[in-house]
Amino acid sequence: MKKIALIGECMIELNGEPFGNMYQTYGGDSLNTATYLARISQSEQLDVHYVSVLGEDKLSQRMREHWQQDGIKTEWVLTDTERQPGLYLIQLDSDGERTFLYWRNQSAARYLLQHADYPKVFEQLKSMDMVYFSGISFAILPENDRTLFIEQLRELKQSGVKIAFDSNFRVKLWDNLAQARQYYEALLPLIDIALVTFDDEALLWGDNDEQETINRLQSFAIPLIVVKQGKQGAVFCQQGQQTFVPTTPVEHVVDTTSAGDSFNAGFLQGYLLGKDLIRCCQQGNQLAGIIIQHKGAIIAPEATATLRCQFNDTQS
Repeated sequence: MKKIALIGECMIELNGEPFGNMYQTYGGDSLNTATYLARISQSEQLDVHYVSVLGEDKLSQRMREHWQQDGIKTEWVLTDTERQPGLYLIQLDSDGERTFLYWRNQSAARYLLQHADYPKVFEQLKSMDMVYFSGISFAILPENDRTLFIEQLRELKQSGVKIAFDSNFRVKLWDNLAQARQYYEALLPLIDIALVTFDDEALLWGDNDEQETINRLQSFAIPLIVVKQGKQGAVFCQQGQQTFVPTTPVEHVVDTTSAGDSFNAGFLQGYLLGKDLIRCCQQGNQLAGIIIQHKGAIIAPEATATLRCQFNDTQS
């Protein structure tokens, strides 16, 4: 039995046009990954834990219930009696590309490390095979908590826990590029698996191509680097060897929200179960290809149900 804990924030999602057709659901990069990872995994093979904070409101209660229905273990989702989840609005263009508006400055998850019960959760994280977080999980933290989180990652790594990281850079969560780069440079030497999207890396670091991204990440001695390239596929680098894994084109893209998050879920499921890295990337590509044909970060379980059997077939 492998165990992974994913740390981050889930928000209330509004999807559609203001003053027009709109529906409410929920999403957040690390929660999206946790959801799809739990859905495609057999419970006897993989424990998927989520680490976050929700409020006492009814929306928080319903989100927790949905996560449990998807197979996510929520005993480390803490409760804040004073704050509620953040909110975001997705607007889509004709190609399925999205823009976001956020209301999250006082979200409960932002104060995870300050919660009275968090030290107990952190001690439990030392028993995990892997801990996963993203640049968003990190950026929403108050500045003092970011420093503490880096120290805790170092402690987890020393305990033998593998650290997986999706850089998921968002400009609006940082004061400036210099601040973000400084923090990322402190994080990256602690990372065992970097799951990055080239567009994010280009925005943060000014990379001109994927090779420049790989070279820079290698300078931090990261054992496994995966660069997601959208509709083209992904390239991974391990021990200096690079392999490109193409994806199957999707004819009708509805919504690219959660594409990278779902890729991470497919990849990590394969990795934790000991599959070869090409197969891990293929799983990530396949899962993401389904997600982008539906609207919203979290799509109906029926859309990915067949992958549970495919990805857990010992002959695959």
